[in-house]
Amino acid sequence: MASPRDKSGGFHFGKTKHYKPRSKSLGAAALLQSGIEALRLRQKHHRGADSDTELEAGGLLLPQDRPDSFKKAISKTNAHAHQLHGFPSHHIPAQRDYNTADKELRTTVDWSENGVSGDHIWAETNASGDFCYVGEQDCLKAGSRRKCAACKIVVHTACMPQLERINFKCKPTFRDAGIRNYRENQVIRHHWVHRRRQEGKCKQCSKSFQQKLFQQKDIVAISCSWCKVAYHNKVSCFMMLQIEEPCTLGIHAAVIIPPTWIIRLPKQRIQSSFKSSQRKKKKPSVKRKSISKKVDESKYKPFIIKPIPSPLMKPLLVFINPKSGAKQGAKLISKFQWLLNPRQVFDLSQEGPRLGLELFKKSPNIRILAGGGDGTVGWILQEIDRLKFIPFPPVAVLPIGTGNDLARTLNWGRGYTDEPISKILTQAEEGQVVQLDRWSLDIQANPEVSFSKEEKADRAESRPVEVFNNYFSLGADARTALEFHESRESISVWQLLLAEANPEKFSSRFMNRMYFARVGGTDILKRQSKDLTKHVILECDGFDYTNKLRELKIHCLLFLNISKYGGGTAPWGTPSSSANPQFEQQRQDDGFLEVIGCTPSHLAALYVGGHGERICQCREAKVTTLSCLPIQVDGEPCRLPPSIIEVSLRNQANMVLKPKRRGSVPLNSDNPLSSDRLRIQVSRISMHDYERLNYDKEKLKKASVPLGIILVDTDSNLEHIRAHIDRLLEVYILQDNSANGSASSLSPTWCFLDSTTADRFFRIDRSQEHLHYITDISSDDLYVLDSREDQPSPLAIGSESGVTMPDLLAQEGRIVYPSSHIG
Repeated sequence: MASPRDKSGGFHFGKTKHYKPRSKSLGAAALLQSGIEALRLRQKHHRGADSDTELEAGGLLLPQDRPDSFKKAISKTNAHAHQLHGFPSHHIPAQRDYNTADKELRTTVDWSENGVSGDHIWAETNASGDFCYVGEQDCLKAGSRRKCAACKIVVHTACMPQLERINFKCKPTFRDAGIRNYRENQVIRHHWVHRRRQEGKCKQCSKSFQQKLFQQKDIVAISCSWCKVAYHNKVSCFMMLQIEEPCTLGIHAAVIIPPTWIIRLPKQRIQSSFKSSQRKKKKPSVKRKSISKKVDESKYKPFIIKPIPSPLMKPLLVFINPKSGAKQGAKLISKFQWLLNPRQVFDLSQEGPRLGLELFKKSPNIRILAGGGDGTVGWILQEIDRLKFIPFPPVAVLPIGTGNDLARTLNWGRGYTDEPISKILTQAEEGQVVQLDRWSLDIQANPEVSFSKEEKADRAESRPVEVFNNYFSLGADARTALEFHESRESISVWQLLLAEANPEKFSSRFMNRMYFARVGGTDILKRQSKDLTKHVILECDGFDYTNKLRELKIHCLLFLNISKYGGGTAPWGTPSSSANPQFEQQRQDDGFLEVIGCTPSHLAALYVGGHGERICQCREAKVTTLSCLPIQVDGEPCRLPPSIIEVSLRNQANMVLKPKRRGSVPLNSDNPLSSDRLRIQVSRISMHDYERLNYDKEKLKKASVPLGIILVDTDSNLEHIRAHIDRLLEVYILQDNSANGSASSLSPTWCFLDSTTADRFFRIDRSQEHLHYITDISSDDLYVLDSREDQPSPLAIGSESGVTMPDLLAQEGRIVYPSSHIG
């Protein structure tokens, strides 16, 4: 007999008119099962009353009268998460007892080998209107409420065992290295979440999600936590086949790092599941097992990145300093984790920027968003410099610090004021790339001035940073910054008067300005820096400006790289071409520093639109101090004993200029999208060493022989790379006619080696080279396997015949021979 139709025509996960729960204790589980059975029988009614077969809709097996059927139904909505980890699409993980007392609730992303894809990122919440996800009947209403930053569900701590029983996991953020043909497993599925409250409109019917009266807690919508698309909880809007359709990742797909890019490697003690494609697997000997156990675990990296290059993608790494400014960072981290892959959002108070930068160093078209003050941006730029990124990734700035002069210069504003995060992501993606000069400070002790042991100790403890991006100054302003810095470490009378009970209250921008105004005013009245010019000698581009400083009687000497300083002032101003023809407009990318002197009246006039005394614009400067003076470098103050300070241009960083336009249409002046170039060393490994040291990666790397350096596109596949290496080998033949193909060439059967896996190298079948990019198999150098026996090192032969290792610059079609070889 056919089932009567539900007049609403909807697919309900709550109570229905015609189907009752089997047991009052089943709660939300029975309600979900009854809803699915209602849809199955309704669809069966349309097909015919005599059909008793199990219905399959969009890959979801609608359950029959099995007690665990509701678990399978919910688990199927996350089937793609299992596929990412090498499980079949029909795999249902075994259920286990869940005890919240034993299981740690994660509040941050886990980058260790124990990380679980699908773990929620919990944070306490007191927001009203958010209902417990397990449903009214199963909710125990006990314990604190936690909200997941990645999928935005809210659950009481006492109700969390229910999530395990129904197998509801968060969106997957990575995949396991379980299969070799990972290129065939790049489809990302929706991560569907039931919502009892939903903003916006249904994608199917374009009607809004109306909130019913009296806080009715029925499920009104089904939405994807990746692309944010939402549907009404009705059959007419949401069909079962949509559960497994591919997800586009939404409007921010170009900046979201897909979970298929991030791969977790097996532990070193576990043999990798990647198989060698050119030879049969041999049983490891006892000797090899002992070698593998001796591998330095400190060098083991649980995760690697294998991107798929695309000119349309600009993956964005987000670094947030939660301690910057008014401590807005903690809230912003959760907002970014909701809109992006949580594994591309990094809390700088946890690991610093190095972890994320090292992981994504070889990712093409990468961009970076730095959330913090000028110090945070400088920290990230310094780490990028140390890691030797080629090319330098563009850095956008989210100003949440107390000093945001660089952000003002790049049009990002004086501070974050609750602007929609989605808009910021669009601006970071579309912003034009500009250059920023970075300057080196070489500070040496002044040999002509003797100083005490205390001054020597101060020098060792308070040595300033050696690179600045914004400005470097000596005198009154540095003294004010130093007093402010020292006051943050202890409670002062000024804090007590303003009810600032602890140093953390200095995170308020307004309070910082108040404090700077008081200390700066005190310095002006006391004229503590009036003798600055007696203790400073200034040379710029070989010219001595010391007498000019003494004539002006300055209290502050400033070297300015950007247009803004001290909270938005413009000390260089806008020089007139007629009145001051010797001075140019200030630019942050012209290779010149603006040297400015300020008297007390100038310092006061800066905040009402004035400017300081323009000394010169120079490419190099030398400052000799004759006594201990306060200095500041990008806002970081210290006391410096008598020293000789040499300032010179270090390099240029790529920064993102905030676009001054609406919409998402690129500017005509924007540079066309082009693939990044990768300069990489090619090293040869002999078959003898490969078989002998295969289970010790570090020794195998040391046994390799450098062949040369090539420069290629990051989106080049291995077939293209093979042509470059063949050309590199031809260079040896041209250099050394006596080589006769012995030391300067590889055997015809040489192959590439994958060096990115955890415990060993793997050979790449030549027939599959078109399926792999260079970034897939190389994290540092590029290694190739020569099937012939050991040969003499090409460098050794070259040293005898005057031949050096070549540097093959592919894009210019020429060869450069470096003065020293690369080891």
